[in-house]
Amino acid sequence: MGQIYYATGRRKEAVARVYLQEGNGKITVNDQPLEEYIPTLYRQKMLVSPLEFLGVRNKYDIKIFVKGGGETGQAEAAKHGIARALAQISEDFRDKLREEGFLTRDPRTVERKHYGRAKARRGFQSSKR
Repeated sequence: MGQIYYATGRRKEAVARVYLQEGNGKITVNDQPLEEYIPTLYRQKMLVSPLEFLGVRNKYDIKIFVKGGGETGQAEAAKHGIARALAQISEDFRDKLREEGFLTRDPRTVERKHYGRAKARRGFQSSKR
């Protein structure tokens, strides 16, 4: 067993706890294989994009525990957590990930509903009669 790197990733309402250690590329999300927990191929690719970018896809085993949000938010939170864990391994990784924007938390969240409106921005439907 090697050293375990831990990081937290966030996106919208989702929070992902990521544990990364040397291995053969096995990724589990909430104790399920990645393909089972996140069936959408696009989101799977997005989740492993920091690993692909650094060329270390099959070098680390990753355990992810994620809660809150929806499927996209959870996948992006996991991506953020993976990038932050990889940044702990070496300064070189950190610089490359920072340059590519993987370490920046996406601040966009749902705008709250405002009074006098149907939703955040949509007004009420007017009736002609």
